[in-house]
Amino acid sequence: MLTGVWLLLAALPLVTLLPAFAAACAHLRRHLAGGRGGLREFTADLRRAVRTGLRLSLGWWAGLALLAFDLRVAASGVLPGGPVMLVAGAAATVLWVVTGLRAAATIPAAPEPGGHPAARTPPGRSGPSDRSVPSGGAPVPGAGRSPLREALRRTAVADPGGSALLAGGLAVVAVAAWQLLPLAAPALGCLAACAVAVEHRYEERRRAAAAPLPSGAGVP
Repeated sequence: MLTGVWLLLAALPLVTLLPAFAAACAHLRRHLAGGRGGLREFTADLRRAVRTGLRLSLGWWAGLALLAFDLRVAASGVLPGGPVMLVAGAAATVLWVVTGLRAAATIPAAPEPGGHPAARTPPGRSGPSDRSVPSGGAPVPGAGRSPLREALRRTAVADPGGSALLAGGLAVVAVAAWQLLPLAAPALGCLAACAVAVEHRYEERRRAAAAPLPSGAGVP
């Protein structure tokens, strides 16, 4: 509940929507790792997300503005094939929103004193010492790419199932806000939890696929 409230308040300037979502995801990962999680830690995560994810947020908003313009043109009836363009534009908008949320969900949490595990690099995000090769020796997909490009690859190609789950979470938030506006706060907290689960699911599947087979496996 509090996670969604903090997320909603931090996202009020709009341009901080993705950093606020990143801070909420980091806050939940911190809880899962058994770390401290309060308003002070959330604020530290938000400051870090603003510093590291402001360009990501601005690029995402620019893409969203372009898609909104395309939808407006398609709905105006000026161009032929408007209904088809409207459906395609709506699908692209949902895809882009999910891409931004998945990119934000991988922004690392602010380090804790003492190097608590909650401060480690989250799934899907390469740290400074493992940008291309993790401890298992397999290359990290998307190493060196921009966060939005890597998130778009995960959203549309590598993990469309996880993206569909997150799109369903977006629908729940929209319905909750439509029914009763204050319900948007807890629904946003649930959406952040959904994003954390989706990224964890993707990372575990990637690790399982990259893990070497045990010796003798597959030999009759």
